[in-house]
Amino acid sequence: MASASRHWARFLHSMAAVVSARLRPHVKPRRVKIVTSVMGFGGGMWSLSFFKATKEEESVSTQASKWMSEPISGVEYLEENSKDMKCRMETLIMRIQAEFCRALEELDGEKKFHVDRWLRKEGGGGVTCVLQDGTAFEKAGVNVSVVSGTLPPSAVQQMRARGKKLQGDKLPFFAAGVSSVIHPRNPHVPTVHFNYRYFEVEEEDGTKQWWFGGGTDLTPYYLDVDDVVHFHKTLKKACDKHNKKYYPEYKKWCDDYFNVTHRGERRGVGGIFFDDLDTPDQEQAFQFVKSCAESVLPSYIPIAKKQKDKPYSYAERTWQLLRRGRYVEFNLIYDRGTKFGLYTPGARYESILMSLPLTARWEYMHKPEPGSREDELVKVLREPKDWV
Repeated sequence: MASASRHWARFLHSMAAVVSARLRPHVKPRRVKIVTSVMGFGGGMWSLSFFKATKEEESVSTQASKWMSEPISGVEYLEENSKDMKCRMETLIMRIQAEFCRALEELDGEKKFHVDRWLRKEGGGGVTCVLQDGTAFEKAGVNVSVVSGTLPPSAVQQMRARGKKLQGDKLPFFAAGVSSVIHPRNPHVPTVHFNYRYFEVEEEDGTKQWWFGGGTDLTPYYLDVDDVVHFHKTLKKACDKHNKKYYPEYKKWCDDYFNVTHRGERRGVGGIFFDDLDTPDQEQAFQFVKSCAESVLPSYIPIAKKQKDKPYSYAERTWQLLRRGRYVEFNLIYDRGTKFGLYTPGARYESILMSLPLTARWEYMHKPEPGSREDELVKVLREPKDWV
């Protein structure tokens, strides 16, 4: 048996070498790990797990062929400056945007994203992707922005209010981020939001400050505990790779931030949220943000796939529209990203307000029936739970 195992191991490694040799020339070589497990021998039954390949980072030009649009900074510039954090972040968010859009298109099965690449005269621009009136998604927006210029005094003051010690009133800045809000058609499919961003500002004396921010959160209309647990476990796994303290800290931050204060309830069942992250160092902070951004697909797509074809009633649809009204209230009254976008010179309002649904509803003094599924959700929104 041992001899047979060695024989198969040699065979699999030789096959791996052939696969590596036949890779496309514009992709860096793969490291191929062979894993074999013998379930039984003598009866002729083998169970083999092999060719677990981990691909090295592709070149920017290779990645760009899969993106939704030409990047704002240009492929050549990103490739020539591939070690600069500004370029690394732009490359990451272009990839995340494309991967999420393709997954949503496949899930919808009917509509494709409208791709709108725009530029601002003050510096930079963005790529706004919107899918509307689809089979699965009433409105899905996935936006990339890469902007630069000079911060006006109002934006500088807002940052100082958050504890940033910035010298000067008009400061050169760079900001890059990907943000998305998905409004599904079926009320059994939750809305999801994510945003990951990098900010760099230069003070009057030439000193540069940088930080990352972002998060992912879920807003269901009907509570499916299994779905919420899956969502939180996926985010926790991404956080735990970097620091075991991140998930509990950023989960609480999320619950506290996405709070519709005047309603006394959270916007949804939370997730993670963080801002002004500049520790332990730039590389480790970037790797953490990368892990979080890459966790969006596995955290949300299985839930949407599971629920999107579930039957629903007129009353359930009405409840969904009422909850969307709460979503709009938070985004327009409290959301810091919306406010910052509107304060920024050359703001593109269509992209900033892409998070708003096509339809929403407000009823005077509406209260769910005690003991109903709607009431079950509201109780969780008023008292956040620990899901994992």
